[in-house]
Amino acid sequence: MSDQNPYEKLGVSEEASFDEIQDARNRLFEQHIGDAKHLEVIEAAYDAILMDRLRMRQEGKIKVPERIRFPELRVQSPPKESPTPREQSPAWLQRMLDQPTPADILLPGAWFLGLSSISLFYPEGGQQVLQLALVVGVGTSIYFLNRKEGKFGRAVLFTLISLIIGLIAGGLVAGWLLPQISFITLGTNQFSTVVTFILLWLVSSFLR
Repeated sequence: MSDQNPYEKLGVSEEASFDEIQDARNRLFEQHIGDAKHLEVIEAAYDAILMDRLRMRQEGKIKVPERIRFPELRVQSPPKESPTPREQSPAWLQRMLDQPTPADILLPGAWFLGLSSISLFYPEGGQQVLQLALVVGVGTSIYFLNRKEGKFGRAVLFTLISLIIGLIAGGLVAGWLLPQISFITLGTNQFSTVVTFILLWLVSSFLR
């Protein structure tokens, strides 16, 4: 192979176009992946052909496309720095947030919507019904969270935290808001239960 000229080493004629030469080089590289000796011979032949074409271009015998880079002109361009967004959420938050499918949003939403309807339209005196609805809501949230990652303990923890926050926040908001809206006949427990269901739905849909 050492007695062959560069064109023969690449398997192309001296009249081959630059695209044909490039294709031949790439094809041989694929054929001899892992063979450092062959790859070195192929690259040397390719460089020799480019040098020959450069000489011919300087003599005015051929016209070389601008996209061709000759060996002595090859310069490693510095890697471009990927622009980083100015505002990026913390890594811990990205690990917690999920990108749910429509089913991951709508299915829990249907459950919590039904539980919220029961809580809203049931008389205020029915505390047992509200408690039962909350128990079902907690179980629903644990189920959908556990279904995503298969981490039962994590699902229970997030659900209980959401339950406590929802009940406390709902009670505080209800104590401030309901007296100002006379046409709403909801009781404090009903309002806080609905707020809790909304929070449980958000957690079970958008957390992992």
